[in-house]
Amino acid sequence: MKRILVPTDFSIYAENALKVAAQLAKTHNAEILLLHMLELPNQMSDAISSGKSIPEVMFFIQKAKETFAEIFERPYLDGIEVTEFIQFEKAFDGVLNFTKKNNVDLIVMGSHGASGAEEIFIGSNTEKVVRLSEIPVIVIKKEETAFNPKQIVFASDFTETAKAPFKKIKELANKWEAKINLVTICTPNSFKTTDTTTATMESFAKEFELTNFAIHIYNESNIEKGVLNFANSIQADLISISTHGRTGLSHFFNGSITEDLVNHTQLPVLTIKA
Repeated sequence: MKRILVPTDFSIYAENALKVAAQLAKTHNAEILLLHMLELPNQMSDAISSGKSIPEVMFFIQKAKETFAEIFERPYLDGIEVTEFIQFEKAFDGVLNFTKKNNVDLIVMGSHGASGAEEIFIGSNTEKVVRLSEIPVIVIKKEETAFNPKQIVFASDFTETAKAPFKKIKELANKWEAKINLVTICTPNSFKTTDTTTATMESFAKEFELTNFAIHIYNESNIEKGVLNFANSIQADLISISTHGRTGLSHFFNGSITEDLVNHTQLPVLTIKA
């Protein structure tokens, strides 16, 4: 992991994400790319694309630069290479395009969940990035003064599609020296016998040569509630899941379930597209 992207609207939620990114950057010897998107009215965007300078736009840019300068003075960023970027684009489009152009390895985003505040990089924009990002995304809800997960939940059906995302999760878990709790959520619509489910999970763990792990089967009325209740029951530090984006009609985790999880837990959530 060399490049961590933190989209920011300068809210407290974005600040919480930046603090986690700083801890990750120190652990992985990575740099932080701090991105602020200016979503301008159409007439201003047209003027900029034609090379014109608009006083209102210049004011917004100057204020953003001043705020960046204040952020760079934060003690938790000491010793970390941080580069600022300002772009004129819709928030989630801009984040996704930026990751592709700048070889980003991880996105760390702040979110308030479902409370309805109107900051740029939270709520629906975070959900869209989670659903469509080709690289891992960590969503942070609250201040994590010491982000060092020791109990990680990986919820899955442990089929072939879960293997590629899990490789990345295992790498991070090893870096953090964390225990991985493999869990299958059994619901009335996805019932499998205990013996069948256990055998599938044991085979999965064996293939990845896991040592610090545990296998769990949790019964609940739906998958989202099952993941949340299980994570709380073991006092997990991080929920990790693979998402199938827009193609998840018949998969364990489709886009909407992932987004609901991101919205309804205060725990950090790591999502990786299968």
